[in-house]
Amino acid sequence: MYILSAFLAGVAILPLVLHVLCPYFWEDFFYLINMVWILFRFARRRKRKPLFFVLDRFLEQAAKYPTRPFIVFEEKSFTYQDTDKRSNQIARALQKHIGFKEGDTVALYMENKPSFIFTWLALAKLGCPVALLNYNIRSKSLLHCFSCCGATLLIAAAELKDAVEDVLPSLRTQGVSVFIMAKQCNSPGMESLTDKAAEASDEPLSASLREHVTFRSPAVYIYTSGTTGLPKAAVISQDRLLAAMAALASNGVISGDVIYLNLPLYHAAGFVIAFIGSIETGSTIVLRQRFSASQFWEDCRKHNVTVIQYIGEVLRYLCNTPKKDNDQEHSVRLAIGNGVRADVWREFLNRFGNIQVREFYAATEGNVGFVNYTGKIGAVGRANFFHRKLFPYALIKYDAEREEPMRDSRGLCIEASKGETGLLVSRITKIAPFVGYARNDQQTEKKRLRDVFQKGDLYFNSGDLLRIDQDNFIYFQDRVGDTFRWKGENVATTEVADVLTMMDHIQEANVYGVKVEGHEGRTGMAAITLKAGAEFDPSCTFSHVASYLPAYARPRFIRIQECLEITGTFKQKKVKLVEEGFSPASVSDPLYYMDEKGKSYIPMTQEIYNAIVSRNIKL
Repeated sequence: MYILSAFLAGVAILPLVLHVLCPYFWEDFFYLINMVWILFRFARRRKRKPLFFVLDRFLEQAAKYPTRPFIVFEEKSFTYQDTDKRSNQIARALQKHIGFKEGDTVALYMENKPSFIFTWLALAKLGCPVALLNYNIRSKSLLHCFSCCGATLLIAAAELKDAVEDVLPSLRTQGVSVFIMAKQCNSPGMESLTDKAAEASDEPLSASLREHVTFRSPAVYIYTSGTTGLPKAAVISQDRLLAAMAALASNGVISGDVIYLNLPLYHAAGFVIAFIGSIETGSTIVLRQRFSASQFWEDCRKHNVTVIQYIGEVLRYLCNTPKKDNDQEHSVRLAIGNGVRADVWREFLNRFGNIQVREFYAATEGNVGFVNYTGKIGAVGRANFFHRKLFPYALIKYDAEREEPMRDSRGLCIEASKGETGLLVSRITKIAPFVGYARNDQQTEKKRLRDVFQKGDLYFNSGDLLRIDQDNFIYFQDRVGDTFRWKGENVATTEVADVLTMMDHIQEANVYGVKVEGHEGRTGMAAITLKAGAEFDPSCTFSHVASYLPAYARPRFIRIQECLEITGTFKQKKVKLVEEGFSPASVSDPLYYMDEKGKSYIPMTQEIYNAIVSRNIKL
């Protein structure tokens, strides 16, 4: 009897002991169970015959919930059945008017509208991979992004017709067909698509149209700056997209949830997590064309939104809106995203109520990711033994000056200690593959890191610096290489530098990102040298960058130097420039600020600097 009593007492106090000695035991345990379930479900689907893809999951949901709203946009609502039929019509219209075949790549150049989703599903039904073009890009960047994925057809939104016309001569020389999502189009070389789809049948299409699609076939191309150069098309295979369907379900999202999607659908965040994730759960998407801080909570209340998605800037913008008495009157229970600062995180919870924030870390083309399933403020995830066994990763020491991993006398990388910032690398395996970039073997190879811990091993180089603390929480620190992030977008410094040096008066340009107090990421700055006898032309420079670069990529500050410092390997030095920033007190060189209202660059003053830091001038 005594032994039994002692045993029962031990069982009773076990939760308390675990809480004291292992405070995150239960979170870790349930995370493991969840991961095992996800892997089991994924493996089961991969064994299905015929092959099972994301499209098949959508068709299952359309059959199961035909009258459930799938997309709510402005004052319109489209059920799962409506969406299925609309996509059938677009697919049949394309079949009839274009002689393309299964496997041909199609580029979508569209804003966040239901037609984007209809069209992607239509192309999936035809067995075509889809390149998701950033609707902010123009001219050279647009042509580059279109061409690097090998697309033969461009489908663009009506509001982007002028941008397409600018590059139409080049597209026509490549034999590219162009459709505009409009009821009519009188421009030579373009055809309207909306009218043709309206006349087409909405009957289901035969699965034989995509019979040659395999798990290794590309499903979508999503563009990323990577670490250098123009945007690259990361290849997202059918297999990977199938696995990615778990993004929302693994965080507790269910069929009755309403997802607020205001991030661009051309991004992995908007497309994969919100759109593809909602297909898995059978949820409703409230789609908004652009993010609006002032309308955000009104939309959530109006549509009974339960799940919101964010990047760090979104939560900061929401916290910066005027406070209202009804700030906590909403149905939102979960916020999922990445890039939020700890102080913004706390402020968001204090102001808008008890919302579970699921911060995560992932890269579009990467083969490892983390989820902060504990709610620890500031962390992007938690180091977990089982996770590391399934997806072997490590943080290695990195030399910021030489811009390369540190190596020991044997030529192998050195693992960073706990609490020390290191470069995240992840072993490339069958479970965690790295497919790379479309038609870009050189940049694909640059992301592969060899001889990491033993000769002959192969890892994916994330290009991100992370830190793991003594409690095994993972924190994002910074990006390395020639990329920085601003307004939720990756900016390739080489692309911006190429645009600047196109100008007659600029000899060289060294582009980098600088921290601005109170803002996520880094804003663009360029150190330039002028050609012999030339003078800096502020107005012309503004017009030039505005014509060639999207707003988030335009350098806010320009620093004019006599010469640009380079390393022994002829790389431009950036560390010191980044540290000096854009303060006139720290920079002795001529310094200019981009004045958007005046459409010019103006001399940087201490008054302007103070106004930026105090947020009286908004960037």
